[in-house]
Amino acid sequence: MTVLIVGGSGFLGAELARQGRSAGWETAATFHSHPGESAGVSWHRLDLRNPANLQEVLDAVSPTAVINASSGGAEWAVTAEGGMRLAQAAAHRGIKLVHVSSDAVFSGRDDPYDETCLPDPVTPYGAAKAAAETAVRLLCAGAVVARTSLIIGDGRSEHERLVHALARGTRDGALFTDDVRCPVHVADLAAAMWEFTFSDTAGVFHLAGPHAVTRHQLGTLIAQRDGLDPSLLPTGRRAESGLPGGLRVHLDSRVTQKYLSTRLRGAREFLRPPNPAG
Repeated sequence: MTVLIVGGSGFLGAELARQGRSAGWETAATFHSHPGESAGVSWHRLDLRNPANLQEVLDAVSPTAVINASSGGAEWAVTAEGGMRLAQAAAHRGIKLVHVSSDAVFSGRDDPYDETCLPDPVTPYGAAKAAAETAVRLLCAGAVVARTSLIIGDGRSEHERLVHALARGTRDGALFTDDVRCPVHVADLAAAMWEFTFSDTAGVFHLAGPHAVTRHQLGTLIAQRDGLDPSLLPTGRRAESGLPGGLRVHLDSRVTQKYLSTRLRGAREFLRPPNPAG
């Protein structure tokens, strides 16, 4: 079985590639600008905006399954149309598709959001993600749509780098005290996605941690783990910032957890400071 990771050079994609090769699975991955560093992975340049390029990569790899972990941000041609194009190709070729979506598909007007909730995005990024996951669900009956939240990972995520930059005063900004999410560790997320890749399970699933925290609380946990002074972290309120986006977007992953042997840890657990005595 060969698995193709679309977006393999990104943060989540790199962890998926690492776990795949560590487990001895035949793993291929795509990149847009530069290939990743995972050894033993075959790398292929892919522009999801280019239909011919997508077909070339699928022909070269001939995957049994595809994990779409690409990150095109709010660029509609990549995140929405690229996701749709990949869903069409997977359906046509009979390829199992695991598609990564986001809590950005929700407005924050409901609390919490379980797997049955329909998208109601309020940002361009959320709209693009909602369009892509809708296409996946309609075109690929056997696909998995995996909605997730803020992805954290041992100092390497953009959220952790932001906290360090804010604490050093090398970057402007603030951590919102009214913006709630359910962070997940990248290793847990990748392991859960590999489980779904090798299962016959299909549908919409929520892969987020069980702890709902504000972005400032998340920053404080990161600072405490890394020995930084949390009082150096500037605070603010998203509601007063003029920035679009839902405030309290709480993904409820309890139903999804029942399908998994991987335990999705919460931020207060995986960001707990190391025990000096241990």
